[in-house]
Amino acid sequence: MRKLGISVYPHRASVKENCNYIELAHKYGFQRIFTCLLSVDGDKDKVVSEFKEIIAFANKLGMEVIADVSPRVFGELNISYKDLSFFNELGAFGIRLDMGFSGNEESLMTFNEYGLKVELNMSNDTAYLDNIMTYKPNNENLLGCHNFYPHRYSGLKYDHFIKCSKKFKQYGLKTAAFVSSQDAQFGPWPVNDGLCTIELHREMPITAQAKHLFATGLIDDVIIANGFASERELKALSKINPEILTLDIELIKDIPEVEKKILLEELHFNRGDISDYLIRSTQPRVKYKGHEFKPFNTLNIKRGDIVVETSLYGHYAGEMQIALKDMENSGRTNIVGRVVKDELFLLDYIEAWQKFRLVEREK
Repeated sequence: MRKLGISVYPHRASVKENCNYIELAHKYGFQRIFTCLLSVDGDKDKVVSEFKEIIAFANKLGMEVIADVSPRVFGELNISYKDLSFFNELGAFGIRLDMGFSGNEESLMTFNEYGLKVELNMSNDTAYLDNIMTYKPNNENLLGCHNFYPHRYSGLKYDHFIKCSKKFKQYGLKTAAFVSSQDAQFGPWPVNDGLCTIELHREMPITAQAKHLFATGLIDDVIIANGFASERELKALSKINPEILTLDIELIKDIPEVEKKILLEELHFNRGDISDYLIRSTQPRVKYKGHEFKPFNTLNIKRGDIVVETSLYGHYAGEMQIALKDMENSGRTNIVGRVVKDELFLLDYIEAWQKFRLVEREK
């Protein structure tokens, strides 16, 4: 099951503010929480007390809290990798190792008596995971999660992200990555140019970021890295179906009822004999066989335009297509809508037989 998550930083907001945010996220079905022990400074007892209070509140709502740690934090808090009772007493669901040990330690941690999850940093292209696997860990307690990057232009290159993610998926491990709220004001560090895993996501709407991560087929959980995301963003993310790519579209004014139904009510899939020029959803032409599709908007076609063939195209009448390239219109094809600009790149993720849906973007 794929999940959505948020991040809370006790040192950047009050306990009450964090709990209110957790409650709001829970309202929209969020199930995961990331928090950071790497930036713990000041009175350790006070910090730990606040962490406990926030985690206890999250646990009451059935949410899973994973705390980011490193060998340095283990040392500062006098914690041994052989004894994870501290994190159990915190109430954490698991710990994320921002920096790891030698491999055997991680493996031993996955057999901890509390069943705590051990989440590994996914963002480095090394043999780190392969090394841990040679020590025979308990895979049920092993997870992967990418980094986030607060400095503009420092986020992961997309190809690197894919390569690193595949390393974890080949072992069947659950994976996660971060998206950035465009409404949030802070992260764990003073620098805050947004907090995303992949650099190309930094300026994107949060829904486009999440859809992209899910569309790769390599990420199970999507976590908002910065705080506090707006209720509008939380609600929008909650409407995403992570199991099927859903594209936001804009309809032309006065679109006929049948064409509107074809776009918004059908489960579409791309034909197996794919084209460089079109994504073709052919089932509507079967369902609406005999209906007269009259030409009314036959302008030349641009990438991202959504079209329905008219009856002038014979047995193609009623077929829904999405343009992958600019094309000349024969005069027999109606443009009835368009994929929104910030999701045009997602068209490249619709492969042969790929299922997808279209939804009208709220104005």
